[in-house]
Amino acid sequence: MSQYIDSDGLLGNDSSSRTDGARRVIVGIDLGTTNSAIGYLTDDGPRLIPNSLGKVLTPSVVGIDRDGSLLVGESAKELQVVAPERCASVFKRQMGTDWRCRLEGKEFTATELSSLVLRSLAEDAVQHFGNKITDAVITVPAYFNELQRRATILAGQMAGLKVERIINEPTAAAIAYGLPDRGAEKLVAVLDLGGGTFDVSVVDFFEGVVEVRASSGECFLGGEDFTSMLVKRVLEQHGHVYEQAEFKEPLLVSRTRQICERAKIDLSKRGKVLVRVADNKGELSEHTTSVTFTREQFREWAEPLLAQMDLPIRRALGDANLAARDMDEIILVGGATRMPTLIERVSLRFGKEPRCSINPDEVVALGAAVQAGLIEKNAAVDDLVVTDVAPFTLGFDVSKEFGVERRSGYFLPMINRNTPIPASRVKEVGTVSCNQTQIAVEVYQGESRRVEQNILLGTLNVDGIPPGPPGAPVEVRFTYDVNGVLEVETTVVETQEKKTLVLSQHAEHLSETEIAAAVEAMQAIKVHPRDQSENRLLLRRAERVFTELPLVERHQLEKLLTGFEECLEMGDEAGIGKIRCALESFLDQMEGIDGE
Repeated sequence: MSQYIDSDGLLGNDSSSRTDGARRVIVGIDLGTTNSAIGYLTDDGPRLIPNSLGKVLTPSVVGIDRDGSLLVGESAKELQVVAPERCASVFKRQMGTDWRCRLEGKEFTATELSSLVLRSLAEDAVQHFGNKITDAVITVPAYFNELQRRATILAGQMAGLKVERIINEPTAAAIAYGLPDRGAEKLVAVLDLGGGTFDVSVVDFFEGVVEVRASSGECFLGGEDFTSMLVKRVLEQHGHVYEQAEFKEPLLVSRTRQICERAKIDLSKRGKVLVRVADNKGELSEHTTSVTFTREQFREWAEPLLAQMDLPIRRALGDANLAARDMDEIILVGGATRMPTLIERVSLRFGKEPRCSINPDEVVALGAAVQAGLIEKNAAVDDLVVTDVAPFTLGFDVSKEFGVERRSGYFLPMINRNTPIPASRVKEVGTVSCNQTQIAVEVYQGESRRVEQNILLGTLNVDGIPPGPPGAPVEVRFTYDVNGVLEVETTVVETQEKKTLVLSQHAEHLSETEIAAAVEAMQAIKVHPRDQSENRLLLRRAERVFTELPLVERHQLEKLLTGFEECLEMGDEAGIGKIRCALESFLDQMEGIDGE
């Protein structure tokens, strides 16, 4: 039977939209910088689950409404345009850091905000299946470091999910492409430019095996950067400095970002776009000035960003001992890969047209759903095998002798980047002083020969070494599993005493009690009812469009909006439905949406 990709994100023909409540279901989640999605594997392929608005993509935006309730997704995205101080987005870039943002008097970490997005997706799955979902596969950028991966695991736990597997995003995309064509033998370069990150993986497809040969990436390069580039251009042309405007005129910046995001998308379809420039309050009026951008200008301005893709591509190909000409196919992943200037650059780099036959916004979630099916041991994928690699080099701090002087701070690699995982390596080190009875194994991740330029992951203190001359042997073993969980074990050779440090078992080094408290705190946050999502979104959209309209149209919208709010207050379902249709029609007309 032939397979296809339909508009609902289904690979193949879905024979059942619901699962047997007695069967354990593992969902696959793409936790993205800009959008997130959730799916599962059916007998005929992976399927994405729609949210309460009927869409399979949920914006990774969190906001606090006027009544103090939480907004996640489209409603929060609309609110961010008119009330940026009450919303947060692009927080995936801050995973694994001490970054915090304050929304309506409450502080959130990036991990907590991500957990709220995951919780929203999980609730969509509950609505779809009719029973609770507890197990998930979550994707991360291939170039996420150990701290960022731990933070992702914790976000899942805070959302009430057991994270069965962390999988790299380009690997997930490769799985989605490899599923319908399991007999193919080919070398593929997967280029994943999402909202916030860029990854490249070299993948070998053969006899039902999806083998990742090498991965590389850049954690601060994505579609959001191309939008920011346009925002800066618009603001500069009107006498504003972007960095200053973010603090002094946040409404201007939020409105300009929304307009520039739309312009960036339009430039993928046409040669030029007209961009309206908001005033300092973020409002548009009949006196609003406009500026025209062409695709050629965008290409020129985007060149410095596109050039940042070159090093990760060279590194991944080099680590795989391959050249660009060796690639049989180039697969584009992520919404930002729709940009014509990027497609042209990739075509020139590899000497062939890239492939994008699966929706680039959905393919990672589809692949995550297949990986979830592999863990479930779903018969639909029992002949598919997936292998991945370690994205960074892992090692520890050692000292070296230079004549009569000994210097510390040198990095001893244990598991090199792009080593197939799972992997385990052991090396023997020795004490450096007479009667030394303890050593500290400082574990690092990175590519520099000096540890201060790498990332410290943790320290394992080893004592109980029998006194004696220098050189008392201690074995150090690094074991890295498919989730990116690193275990470091030391053995004092003379006594065979062992010590173990597990670096990812509990994200951010939290105890079971601390994690339980964090989960309880996040679950206590008031979330607006799911069945009100459509109305909430319409209100936020109407408020945003209101600031864009001339006075006459504002009066018309004010009447519709007031009537809609009155019906909502009274719970008049018939009135709500009638005015909602009129309000949606008016907004579509004002925004030039043709309904197709």
